[in-house]
Amino acid sequence: MSNHKLIHRKRNKVLGIPELIAIALGGMVGGGIFTILGISVSMVGAYTPFAIALGGLLALLAAYSYVKLGIYYKDEGASYSFYKRTFPNFPFAASLVGWWVIFGYISTIALYAYTFSSYALSASDFANNEWARKSVAALVILTFTLINVWSVKGMGKIEDIMVYSKLVILVVISFVLINNSQTTLPVLLTSHHLSGNGINIFSIFIVASVTFVAYEGFQLVINAVNEMDKPDKSIPKAIYTAILLCILIYIVISLGAILAIPFDDIIENKEYALAAGAEKILGHWGTDLVILGALLATSSAISGTLFGASRQVSVIATDHYLPSFLSHKINSIPIFAIIGIALLAIFLVFIGNLELILEFGSITFLFVSILMTYANYKVRNLTGSSLAIILPAFFGLVAGTLAILYYEFTYQPQQILFTTGIYGCLTLGAWLYSKKSI
Repeated sequence: MSNHKLIHRKRNKVLGIPELIAIALGGMVGGGIFTILGISVSMVGAYTPFAIALGGLLALLAAYSYVKLGIYYKDEGASYSFYKRTFPNFPFAASLVGWWVIFGYISTIALYAYTFSSYALSASDFANNEWARKSVAALVILTFTLINVWSVKGMGKIEDIMVYSKLVILVVISFVLINNSQTTLPVLLTSHHLSGNGINIFSIFIVASVTFVAYEGFQLVINAVNEMDKPDKSIPKAIYTAILLCILIYIVISLGAILAIPFDDIIENKEYALAAGAEKILGHWGTDLVILGALLATSSAISGTLFGASRQVSVIATDHYLPSFLSHKINSIPIFAIIGIALLAIFLVFIGNLELILEFGSITFLFVSILMTYANYKVRNLTGSSLAIILPAFFGLVAGTLAILYYEFTYQPQQILFTTGIYGCLTLGAWLYSKKSI
């Protein structure tokens, strides 16, 4: 019997396909779409839906290796464990993957929480009060920390309610915006034609790469492998279904936004663009509906990401690449990992520039996806993977990473320093713990 089958952990089969899809969609359809909308429109205008769809294609290519490795290894450590078990003689590399991906999750939780607070306060006198936003963001992280500590099954059911409710609301918002459109897509494309207004194929690809973080939540399904039934079927069904639904939702939302809301308004109010636009077009009820959808979206993203990332932290800490107390579980719930992730996310909310963290998150998840694709390539005969998918995925993800770095170096060089600094700290920590574990 192969080694990977001998070390399966005991499964608590409490999450079905609907819950797993909800966890993935919860992680994806969160703060990402509300934040990337303004950035995308400012860069590629009417081509925003195409850029977002291209980002979804990158996510599907990346997901292929996660699915194959997830079915083969069946390990809740996900990307960290996949790399460690594929390359057992390179502990520093495995530690590095673990540290990078965990910080990527922490940064996205901070992003989701900040977006939650921006929408929650958008109709109040505190809409532009930075400290009020950050305080509300911290409170929402603490709320979902308590929910995740409380119960896996309880979290799964709450996630179901939030995710499927927000999907209905977001679809309603999108079609209402489309129905109240001020123009048509052909007219917009004519006025923002390729090679005009600074828009070209490369700029669309840059936006697709920058917005990749909006799709990163699909990996969270694998972190729940010990709480699912029939992983061989559940993992691919949940991940591919969630990504396809996410692409559809993002395209419809972005299409509704660009048809109904003036571009200047989207860019100016990028932190709560849909709410600002809906108020001008639909009145207060439209604003309230958008805010409700945004709150549900970001809430489920925070909850789902806390759930998945904490499982991965627990596995990494068990291998002594993180402080060992983070591996401790009570009733199969990694309490200290959940609390640790939440506290670091709150810390980032208070000190961070979240637009910088958005791009850092995309670079991180693109880079880790490249490593997962390479790992799958190395064991492709064992995972039953096709080179016809692995190779386009690898080169597409590499191109996406280089596109973001080019964009930052050309237009926002200060972000290169920020990104380099964070990677330096994470690399040092990963190296020190990999030495301790030997």
